[in-house]
Amino acid sequence: MKKILMPVFALFMLTAHAQTEVEAYQPGLTAEGITYFLPKTGLHLTVKAKRVAYVPGEYCQYAERYLRLKNVTMSPYETWQITDVTMTPYGVADKQKAYSVKLKTKTSAPLVGLAPDGRLLSVNSEAPELPRLSVASVGEKVSSRVAGSDFKTEEILLAGSTAKMAELAAEEIFDIRDNRGLLAKGQADFMPKDGEQLRLMLESLDKQEKALLQLFKGYTTTEEHVFTFDYVPAGEVKNDLIFRFSTHLGMVDADDLAGAPVTITVKDLQSLPPVMTDGKKKKEVEGLRYMLPGRAGIKVFWDGKEVAAATLPMAQFGRVENLGGDLFNKKYTTRVVLSPETGGIVKIDADEPE
Repeated sequence: MKKILMPVFALFMLTAHAQTEVEAYQPGLTAEGITYFLPKTGLHLTVKAKRVAYVPGEYCQYAERYLRLKNVTMSPYETWQITDVTMTPYGVADKQKAYSVKLKTKTSAPLVGLAPDGRLLSVNSEAPELPRLSVASVGEKVSSRVAGSDFKTEEILLAGSTAKMAELAAEEIFDIRDNRGLLAKGQADFMPKDGEQLRLMLESLDKQEKALLQLFKGYTTTEEHVFTFDYVPAGEVKNDLIFRFSTHLGMVDADDLAGAPVTITVKDLQSLPPVMTDGKKKKEVEGLRYMLPGRAGIKVFWDGKEVAAATLPMAQFGRVENLGGDLFNKKYTTRVVLSPETGGIVKIDADEPE
């Protein structure tokens, strides 16, 4: 199975004064014309993952002694989780489907739109835009941290040991809880004048408690990472390995067994009717070649669990069709737009000269 990186495509237009004859490209032969390729359909996978990093609290070893907090982790760690997988089709030149547009004099003048890799995009029409594919990125770090040091009292700061500082911080937490309870019951020595003042006082106490608790429980930071992969199947595949993903390390190489496998399955849905023939070999008709794409069912799995599924048109499961040379002569100006991803006809129309 071939995996390739997707280049960034730009368009260029070629003009030629001629009627269009098309023949299969044969290496070593030269012809006055333009060689073009029909596409294969690739899959651009965008994998979003969430990284959560835990930072232990300054007094984590005293959490159970002074606050009765059990199972508080004392070592930093990180966890990873795949949150979303999307698939975007794109086209690459199929070097096995190459054709030449021969140019004859005294006939119509086609304007041929090609992608830089030689894929045919349009004839006598503006070429379609190529898809914009996502790129790898790291999102802004979001932290749950509230600086506990900002709420340490003078007594805590002057304590002679970490254990004593933790004890005093725990006492401060209990005092905050007591004051909040008195405010809620209307029994505090200094009651607020109105509901808005009460709300502000309670919010301040909540913030102080959260900050001091983080000195014991620690805090987390969260980041969103985006990974991208380009995959071009030659045909049907089942559970083909793309990469591995670890809940502790994130994305790892395909041969790194620290991660669980992320695999892809591509199935031909046999969406095209069979071609009916009488068994006789027919003369090849000159004309413009295009793809009639078939449809494929695609699924992505992480450690055996489905994380994405789609049904998409793909050139690999279709067949080459012939548009016919009669549409490209002095009598008609034919405009054709092809799909950059599949090579199928997106739009076709013709004007007959008056």
